[in-house]
Parts: sequence; structure tokens; C-alpha cells
Amino acid sequence: MRLDPAYLVAFPVCILSVVVHECAHGLAALWCGDTTARDRGRLTLNPIPHIDPVGSLLLPLVLLVVHSPVMFGWAKPVPIDGARLKTPRNDPVIVALAGPASNAVLAVLFGALASVSPASGFWSPLRDMGYVGVLWNCALGLFNLIPIPPLDGSWVLMRFLPLRHIIALQRFRVLGLLLVASLLASPVASRLMLYVPLRFAVRHCLGLFGAPHEGLGL
Repeated sequence: MRLDPAYLVAFPVCILSVVVHECAHGLAALWCGDTTARDRGRLTLNPIPHIDPVGSLLLPLVLLVVHSPVMFGWAKPVPIDGARLKTPRNDPVIVALAGPASNAVLAVLFGALASVSPASGFWSPLRDMGYVGVLWNCALGLFNLIPIPPLDGSWVLMRFLPLRHIIALQRFRVLGLLLVASLLASPVASRLMLYVPLRFAVRHCLGLFGAPHEGLGL
């Protein structure tokens, strides 16, 4: 098997991004009164406590073996005890949005990295890492904002729903994932839900620092 050098750049960026995403949930929960993530040692950038056997290891390995054009994965969700939050009605939204917000911050930082790194030479992989970081973090943040359980955006939706509807939605989390997969498999739905906002986010993130976006396929 030939190891594509691009994966040497993409893999650590993906791991860092999902770990920061989960840590952000835990830090927001701590700020809102829930110490569960801290007590279980999940407020760390060490990827080991966050590893999900399927999403962090198996799936990226399969994508590598089949020479997939994209790298995808996820980390183990940070434990949150909603009963310990100071404001049970509003705090879950803050905790949920902390993850995508952290990806937005990372996307900007990676955009800065792409703009200052050389296009060739010894340090050129940093430029590639910057572009991968912008694309990956914009995609991860936008994907999680889809308002379908168990994605983060569903907590914003549930903030405005009656309790009986919230309970019903929480019971169909697996079906929610199947629904998201079905929507993204549709060219029209995936374009409206992810591709169009992703193109907008990536171009504007890189545009903050004057980094070109040509060649990204967006």
C-alpha cells in the first residue's frame, strides 16, 4: 500500500479539530456548572481520552486504504449532565454551539497559517495544513449545525419546542443520523445544506488573509 503524503498533513489536522470541538463542549458545560467532562478527564487536548474506535481509527484507516479523496472521522462525545447545568433551558444551547464555534476559530487560525506559509520548499506542508484546516473545520462546524438530532444544531431547534417534542426528538437520534445521511446523499439537499454554505465559509475565511482559494474545488 502506498501512503499518500497528503494524509500525513490531513490526519493530524482532523484529529486536532475534533478534539478541540469536544473540549469546547466540555469547557462550555463547565462554565455553565457541569463538571462531568472535567471530572472524567476529558478537558484535555491529548487525543487518547477522546478516541472513538470507529470514528477516530477504523474509518480514517479505511479511507486511507481505499485512497478516498476526503478524510472523515469523529471523536468520542464529551459527557454532559444536563441536570447540573445552571439554566437547563438555555445552557444546552450554549454547550452545543461551543463545538462549532471552536471550529470557526480554528478555521480562521488555519487560514492565517495558509496565508503566511510558503508555497514551496521545506515549510510548504504548513501551507497545505492551513488549507486542510480551513476546509475541514468549516465542514465540521457547518455539518454539526444541521438542526437534526444528535447534531449540535438540534439543541438550538429544541430550545423553541415544547417538552413533549424534545423528548420525541431525543428518542430518534439514530434515525436522525440516517436522515442526515439520506439528505447528504441527495445532490440537491447536500448542495443547499452543506456545499453552498461551505464554499461561502471557506472563501471568506481565506479571504480574511488574502489567501487564494483556487484549486480547492469550491
